[in-house]
Amino acid sequence: MKRDAHIHSPFCPHGTKDSFKLYIEKAINNGFTDISFTEHAPAPQGFMDTVPDQDSFLQPNMLEPYILELQQLKKQYANDISIKIGLEVDFIEGFEKETTQLLNEIGPTLDDSILSVHFLLNEQKYSCIDFSPPSFIHFSQQFASIEDVYSLYYKTVQDSISADLGPYKPKRIGHPTLIHKFQHAHSVIVDDYEMILKTLDLMKHYQYELDVNSAGLAKQFCLEPYPPTRYILLAKEMGIPLVFGSDAHRAEDLHQFYEDVYTQAMRKASL
Repeated sequence: MKRDAHIHSPFCPHGTKDSFKLYIEKAINNGFTDISFTEHAPAPQGFMDTVPDQDSFLQPNMLEPYILELQQLKKQYANDISIKIGLEVDFIEGFEKETTQLLNEIGPTLDDSILSVHFLLNEQKYSCIDFSPPSFIHFSQQFASIEDVYSLYYKTVQDSISADLGPYKPKRIGHPTLIHKFQHAHSVIVDDYEMILKTLDLMKHYQYELDVNSAGLAKQFCLEPYPPTRYILLAKEMGIPLVFGSDAHRAEDLHQFYEDVYTQAMRKASL
């Protein structure tokens, strides 16, 4: 099975209007047998998006059209490729109850899903940590050090793994080193080995899959996958299921760095 299980769509508020068919037909032409569209889920009730354009989440009234269109495409392309209907769900500290309610409502219609952390809570305020280098640096100035920001991020990811979000909670953790996105912008070298190891240990304990996310290689201030290859190999050794995701927000980026990130990691793991 050749799989790409982290793909956005024309419904993404901060993506492109590239059609589902552009993604699907590119996947077929590249020999993929299984794809998951994992659009950003609507925000939990009561949460206010803190990015300037407030475009982090799918609008609630667009969820049904998103699912209906994919249901039709699943049938249309059933002989060519397996299409899974999914969402990327944000874990937001303090909104566990509302997220559980959201998952209970939409979970039965989904085939796949990812749980990710994009927002961190500090002093009763939420900040999106992957929006831009200036916003990340501004957020980090609220802390004694960049290391403290990393610690808060990994603690939140770890809390997402252990949180009770009901029977429809996603079983794959999205880009668990997203905090590295601007590492070459702030230029502080953070030794987060123990933080990542603890995260992987929790994933193994709770039987989570790892989103082997190649998008970081395309980011100017990251230049590595999420997580870096050494941790992909470690996760493999630990028996954590690995699932490739290009995190494409446009058809051009679909399957980006698949060979570099996933295929080569699998080869190294088999040596």
